[in-house]
Amino acid sequence: MSHILVVDDEEDVAQTIEHALRRDYQVWVVYSAIEALKMARRINPDLIILDILMPGMDGLEACREFRRDPMLRSVPILFLTALGRVEDKIEGFEAGADDYLTKPFDIRELMLRVKAILRRSKVETQESKPLQISVGSLTLDCRTYQVDTGERKVLLTPVEFDLLYHMMSHPNDIFSSDRLLQEVWDYPSDTGSPDLVRMHIKNLRRKIEPDSSNPRFILTIPRHGYTIASE
Repeated sequence: MSHILVVDDEEDVAQTIEHALRRDYQVWVVYSAIEALKMARRINPDLIILDILMPGMDGLEACREFRRDPMLRSVPILFLTALGRVEDKIEGFEAGADDYLTKPFDIRELMLRVKAILRRSKVETQESKPLQISVGSLTLDCRTYQVDTGERKVLLTPVEFDLLYHMMSHPNDIFSSDRLLQEVWDYPSDTGSPDLVRMHIKNLRRKIEPDSSNPRFILTIPRHGYTIASE
């Protein structure tokens, strides 16, 4: 049974989530980011559902702490927060989140996203990846999550790694947002948000492109999607 850590300072929200999940998962609930860091190091959860607006350490800094911890850096993190602006989502993904859901939320959508994240994590654990993969001047280290652009090395978040690895494994293929949501995030067709793909593509470009406004690695094919250029 998968272990899920729920972190929210609003007790009624946390208990609603716990009630919905506890039939299928082992659920722990804490009400602050500091408690979350302690609990996560103790139970090593399979997923963390994390609020952002909390007193003391907020969810963004907690997410960064999880990503700095060697034991926890690959644990999927789903932000569940009232902050819904595009800028907020970008900041959340830059901090290392895998997915982002805004309050008020539909519990059925939360369940769908939880199932998809856990299913993807299970597949990744079972898959045998090469030590590294290269396309053109890009080289992705599958052990360290670092990508070498030929000019610099940068560290990717787990979901950025998954996205880039999948695209580099199919160079010159054109991926629609819906196809990436199915193949990388494991969402059923027409259920995920294209914003999720756009945000992660944007953050990847910021990290690996010499000029993110004029990309040379991750190209946009108008009305079709994205591709990794092999040259």
